[in-house]
Amino acid sequence: MPSGLKSGAAAFVCAGGLALAHSASAHGFAGDRFFPATLQTDDPFVADEASLPTLTRNPTDPSGGQSYLIETDIAKRLTSDFGLTASYSWNYAQPKGAPAQSGFGGLSTGAQYQLFVDDAHEFMGLVGLDVDWGHTGAVNHGGADDHTTLSPTFDFGKGFGDLPDSLTWLKPFAITGNIGASFPTRVNSDGDLNQTTFNAGFAVEYSLEYLQHHVKDIGIPAPFDRLIPLVEVTSTTPLNRGFNADTGLTNGTGNSTSGVVAPGMIWAGQFFQIGAEAIIPYGQGQGHGVGAVLQFHLFLDDLFPGSIGRPILSNGPLFGI
Repeated sequence: MPSGLKSGAAAFVCAGGLALAHSASAHGFAGDRFFPATLQTDDPFVADEASLPTLTRNPTDPSGGQSYLIETDIAKRLTSDFGLTASYSWNYAQPKGAPAQSGFGGLSTGAQYQLFVDDAHEFMGLVGLDVDWGHTGAVNHGGADDHTTLSPTFDFGKGFGDLPDSLTWLKPFAITGNIGASFPTRVNSDGDLNQTTFNAGFAVEYSLEYLQHHVKDIGIPAPFDRLIPLVEVTSTTPLNRGFNADTGLTNGTGNSTSGVVAPGMIWAGQFFQIGAEAIIPYGQGQGHGVGAVLQFHLFLDDLFPGSIGRPILSNGPLFGI
């Protein structure tokens, strides 16, 4: 690598790898515990942040087709405890033996309220309502639906830094998770049942940053002291079944649960994080093989603390210095 590129890369890593911000305005903290923005499951905190972009190659579908997504997400706090989210994606699908299809997926928005943050026990909880809006993308081409779906959720995060000192090596562990349900506003689409589902997911994380800087100095050098290995697991269970009069078949999979297992790594600095995971499907109709996801995520509250990175309804002008 040329010397100029080497110095530029070093400056980039150093700028992002400064000590993680820990203040009342910083997002994702409960005491000394920093919870990163996970890639498959919901985050347990309100924040000012953006993913620009998230790149996904899905596992091969049951028919042998391939699909890819480019997604952008943004979260904005209105107050210190209440925020809004929005996400939009461009999807590309290559069915086996058929022409490729592409287009925008449906618009998804959400509202979130921070129920509590317990610093002493590194524990936080959040309630939210996500809305996947119908007719907001390329229906039947980009993955958008012809109906709206409402999804209430409860999200939580718990760090284990409050364990006794005899369990030193377990203290860097943390778990985040979410439970909720999805309710379509239209019962059928083209004769097929739109299913109501129970959704759950969790992430098990081991923070080298927490180990090195809050538990025991074992000499992990920068930038490796900012790594967080993790495994995420998602699950979706249909709660209803239906009958298609055209085909004479029963729609839905009853109590058959499906989802993904996603092992990976997150590197988190003060201003941004980079995450990468494999996507391993399980359950009926989930396809086969292994997919992958890569995400570049910005912490707007640390990048722009005096303007767009703080709650809109805080004191002072939003775009003040």
